[in-house]
Amino acid sequence: MSETGAPHSPEAPLWRPTRAQIERTRMHAFMGEVAARHGLRLEDYGALYRWSLASPEAFWGAVWRFCGVIASRRGPRVLERPRAMPGARWFPDSRLNFAQNLLRRRDSGTALVGIREDGRRSCRSYQQLYREVARLARGMRALGVGPGDRVAGYLPNCPEAVVGMLASASIGAIWSSCSPDFGPQGLLDRFGQIEPRLLLCADGYRYRGKVQDSLAGLARVVRELPGLRGVRVVPFLGRDTPAGGLPGARPYADLLGADDDPGLEFLQLPFDHPLYILYSSGTTGPPKCILHGAGGTLLQHLKELMLHCDLRAGESIFYYTSCGWMMWNWLVSGLALGARLILYDGSPFHPRPSRLIDLAQAEGIVHFGVSAKYLAALEQAGVRPRQSHRLGQLRSILSTGSPLAPASFDYVYREFRPALRLSSISGGTDIVSCFALGCPLAPVYRGELQCRGLGMAVEVYGDHGRPLGPGERGELVCTRPFSSMPLGFWGDPAGRRYRQAYFSRFPGVWLQGDFAELTAHGGLIIHGRSDAVLNPGGVRIGTAEIYRLVEQLPEVEESLAVGQQWHGDERVILFVKLGAGHALDPALMQRIREQIRQGATPRHVPARILAVDDIPRTRNNKIAELAVRELIHGRPVRQLAALANPEALAQFQGRAELAGEAPGHG
Repeated sequence: MSETGAPHSPEAPLWRPTRAQIERTRMHAFMGEVAARHGLRLEDYGALYRWSLASPEAFWGAVWRFCGVIASRRGPRVLERPRAMPGARWFPDSRLNFAQNLLRRRDSGTALVGIREDGRRSCRSYQQLYREVARLARGMRALGVGPGDRVAGYLPNCPEAVVGMLASASIGAIWSSCSPDFGPQGLLDRFGQIEPRLLLCADGYRYRGKVQDSLAGLARVVRELPGLRGVRVVPFLGRDTPAGGLPGARPYADLLGADDDPGLEFLQLPFDHPLYILYSSGTTGPPKCILHGAGGTLLQHLKELMLHCDLRAGESIFYYTSCGWMMWNWLVSGLALGARLILYDGSPFHPRPSRLIDLAQAEGIVHFGVSAKYLAALEQAGVRPRQSHRLGQLRSILSTGSPLAPASFDYVYREFRPALRLSSISGGTDIVSCFALGCPLAPVYRGELQCRGLGMAVEVYGDHGRPLGPGERGELVCTRPFSSMPLGFWGDPAGRRYRQAYFSRFPGVWLQGDFAELTAHGGLIIHGRSDAVLNPGGVRIGTAEIYRLVEQLPEVEESLAVGQQWHGDERVILFVKLGAGHALDPALMQRIREQIRQGATPRHVPARILAVDDIPRTRNNKIAELAVRELIHGRPVRQLAALANPEALAQFQGRAELAGEAPGHG
């Protein structure tokens, strides 16, 4: 639809900003400042993007100035070894503190709103947040936690998690967190590698109306973390004795002490001082511990939140996330802009499908972030927010986690508000930020990510290692250094595993691992993970292409496609989870095949279609295609702790149907 809700042609944008809207954006103001300072004529986003790549030192220096980075020293140099990939260093002379930048506002305005599944709500003003961080930082120092030490969070998405991260950053410690649904082995696979000094955990959490105990299996974890100096328990469930008998554990409040305002000293550190350790999904091996620097993370997040999202002080921003997903780290950086963060912990569909839409209305959310899967499920549940809710304040919807289907674009503009901006964004844990995201200056086209991020030299490469043109599918890469490149992997001091992971296929070029194409509008389409790409007859097919078509059928709730090695080639196997009351009979299988054949090509049509009760997913809600591929080839899945529902794998193992001959595609 257009901005007025009128019908649109397939090539017409779903939304286009007015001139007045453009001129009110931070991106427009930034473009004007850059043009005036450098004597440039910048007509649109495309011109600004090209300049950001041609003049990286000038661009990132401009981001530093415009976003108001707080530092005790910036220094004269912006980029050292600009052609080294990896190896470039940003702002090598600077000294700053990440937490100081996020705590620059210290008034009575609301900083955090924590909301539990049962509706319990707590708030912290910016002044209260600053004081609690100061108290916790003092308690951490008293335990002997200092620069470079690791602080681990095993917490729900709650205000105390934000306080813990900021306190550790203020003293130069490294924050690393996991969501509380991880079992003991999953925690040890992660925290066991980084050996934290302090563990902050919760007594439990609620999900789908049930109380879950977080402490039951934690005793084993604590015993196997030899460097641990303290365990502090947050009473998230409101228990009087939250420690629950965990050896050596004490209440979170003990770490805060009695002094309500002890003052906070922000340790000034190099730009690339370690800030976060995030973890790869770990479905095919031990999770990689990805180390991110404070300055690069800060600069990239400021650019994305201020310019690409157009987030402003006082506005409410929400992302449905756990503390184990990089979107939590991204969301928290909104504090640097004086925003109001909405932290929700619980099921997005309990006690009713409209739970998060209710939240958006009640909290006046301006920027509403969810996953592609959530939007598809919302449509299947028949939720029509435009008719049932008052969402006049909602200005943008953000979606990530997996490719957003074109049908979900239609749903958002039909059932939410035609005047909002839908930003499908894509990046990853690897860079704790985005390669492609939204742009308040540009139109939104159906099925497309709006733009490549400023300063991000994103291309699509063919197998030959050269850029492809619009409409050609290949590997998503980044050809030049950017500020939020990871410092490396924990436990990999020589950087061998790091270089192998991202730079081995195309030397000197970052390989993201997404199968993608550029569009004629300057945007991107992501077709799924390239390591899950199907290859029947030597033709590369992104799994998202199949999901988009199959899940348009009302009988199909979810699907999962993998390639099976078969007689010297590969055949496509499609698993479908059907809605209640539906069965996978020959008629439905034929409809699925016809839907794929007509919407794609005969090569996309699966050789086998099998019904399952559930689709396995990682804890970041991504379909676990690689785990299923291992199973159907008779290979074990080694890292079950990385899955949110490992029990679902049993349906894929030893399926007799996968031993028979494939029917012809017709």
